[in-house]
Amino acid sequence: MAQFVIAPPRQPSLAIEGSTERFPLRRVYCVGRNYAAHAREMGNDPDREPPFFFSKPADAVCDAGGTVPYPPLTEDLHHEMELVVAIGVGGSDIDPAAATDHIWGYGAGLDLTRRDLQAQAKKLGRPWDWAKGFDQSAPCAPLIPASRIGHPVSGRIWLKVNGELRQEGDLADQIWPVADIVAICSRAVRLEPGDLILTGTPAGVGPLQPGDKIEGGIEGITDISLTIGPRA
Repeated sequence: MAQFVIAPPRQPSLAIEGSTERFPLRRVYCVGRNYAAHAREMGNDPDREPPFFFSKPADAVCDAGGTVPYPPLTEDLHHEMELVVAIGVGGSDIDPAAATDHIWGYGAGLDLTRRDLQAQAKKLGRPWDWAKGFDQSAPCAPLIPASRIGHPVSGRIWLKVNGELRQEGDLADQIWPVADIVAICSRAVRLEPGDLILTGTPAGVGPLQPGDKIEGGIEGITDISLTIGPRA
């Protein structure tokens, strides 16, 4: 058995609805601009060009339902409500027709974004890591096994802040549906059990402040709630 010079980091994981077991996390892939209206609100062309991906560290994922601190280095924290896909069977060059065979389950999550840092990175042509991959930047509701709910291709996705509806769309509005996203991602990297894919956000992203209460949901899958805490 391997010996380490320091204690190994904890294994990141995510809760499973109705179970004491947890889903171990390996990598987290995120899809940018996968809803046309959101692409437009961010000043981009929503045509069906190949999707682009960015990543978050696995330990940026945290269980929703509690309080997530307002992160440092930003004055413009934004919410982005997303469908979460959990990979249970690995593979490369996956055929879209077989993509659902690789999906363990689904959930609802937030891609929290330090928008001011992202804008600076875009302007300077730099990576988005500091804008997207900070601590607790991906709060997620407990996952739901696909064996229980099937593989949804439509359903309302929404988010409220302090009771005000901010984001609303439908999974059917995705430019690239889940099967295509899984297939395209698997051409660049081998997907493995424990990978998560956050599949993009509908229009209506906006700023958050300490004390804000967030509620959201995806029809037929699950709901999510959390509170933004004081600045870290």
